Amino acid sequence: MNAEQQLAILSRGTEEILPEGALLERLRLCERERRPMRVKQGFDPTAPDIHLGHTVGLRKLRQFQDLGHQVVLIVGDYTGMVGDPSGLSKTRPQLTIEQVQENARSYLEQFFRVLEREPRPPRLPVEIHPNGEWFSRMSFMDVIQLAAQATVARMLERDEFAKRYASHQPISVHELLYPLMQGYDSVAIRADLELGATEQKFNLLVGRAMQEAHGQLPQVVLTLPVLPGLDGVQRMSKSLGNYIGVADAPADMYGKVMSLPDEVLALFWPLTTDADEAELAAVTRQLADPSTNPMIVKKALAHRLVRMYHGADAADQAQSYFESVHSRHETPDHMIEEFYGDAVRGASKGAASPTIVDFICASGIAATRSAARRLIEQGAVKLDDQPVRAWDAAVDPTQVHVLRAGRKLKRYRPTQS
Repeated sequence: MNAEQQLAILSRGTEEILPEGALLERLRLCERERRPMRVKQGFDPTAPDIHLGHTVGLRKLRQFQDLGHQVVLIVGDYTGMVGDPSGLSKTRPQLTIEQVQENARSYLEQFFRVLEREPRPPRLPVEIHPNGEWFSRMSFMDVIQLAAQATVARMLERDEFAKRYASHQPISVHELLYPLMQGYDSVAIRADLELGATEQKFNLLVGRAMQEAHGQLPQVVLTLPVLPGLDGVQRMSKSLGNYIGVADAPADMYGKVMSLPDEVLALFWPLTTDADEAELAAVTRQLADPSTNPMIVKKALAHRLVRMYHGADAADQAQSYFESVHSRHETPDHMIEEFYGDAVRGASKGAASPTIVDFICASGIAATRSAARRLIEQGAVKLDDQPVRAWDAAVDPTQVHVLRAGRKLKRYRPTQS
């Protein structure tokens, strides 16, 4: 394909491409120089698994790979110890190098659920670099020189830092280094383009400035939409616990997708699935039709995602399981354990209006109140087949209830017969 044809594919589904017209210019430059574009994205292994939010970028990288460009993945073993402040109102907990390296091992396997590990020409194998390759060799003088390439005023232009500074929330000095470290990654691998979510825009632009300071042609910046998490509001995040992991068991993945609010279906289909333009247009028409039951579109999405990451048989089995347990209420008796009013009164310390957290703890699904709240925040809890969104929701202790959390199922009875 020529540069214009490639641009039509690569710009699809993006938020911004900066500077304006830069991607077409870089594609033409690479065409003249008869070389692939070096396309970079970084991932900090702050938890063992990648999730569907990560795959938004990986799927765009796959488009570049399919067009014969060089995909370069940065596994942030050093930036992961700092923690990206993007989108956060407080400092991330610091991880040890051992924790980061252990998480990175599972990342490397999961990347290739989207990208091709051993592609055929014209596709190129993915380059993978831990940024410890260059940061571990830096002296303290090198760090000082790196820090000298930015001002505190420039760092405070960042929205998260500006808000925390204005509200007298702490900003650790090591957090100010993060954009510089990510920017230096682009220098180290001579990136032509870096992509990331919209919240990464500041870091990506710092990369351009760092490359200019090192005499390199500044990278093109490509931003992508942020995928919401299970609540449909906050971004999908491992630290928030509201994510759908690509390594989740098929039934768990299917069930999590089915817990998504209807409002996010139009965003999930184009950002997370391999549906072509014709199918996406059909989904859009379905969602716009008032007579369409969104559950039909949601089931198709859940089946598609499980099929993509686990295969067609697993997708069929996950759908059958979901329908037997949730839709037709054909829950086998041996799967249901019961708990009673005494347990709830104990968990709630005799409160007249126990909360859903009290019920979860009394059922044994969660051992602690904080664990019960996390389940609710992840969108994993249903009471009488209705999703639970608030951890302080009151539950009538005089009625029989069915409590579900993921694949766990319990029945509550006011008294033991």
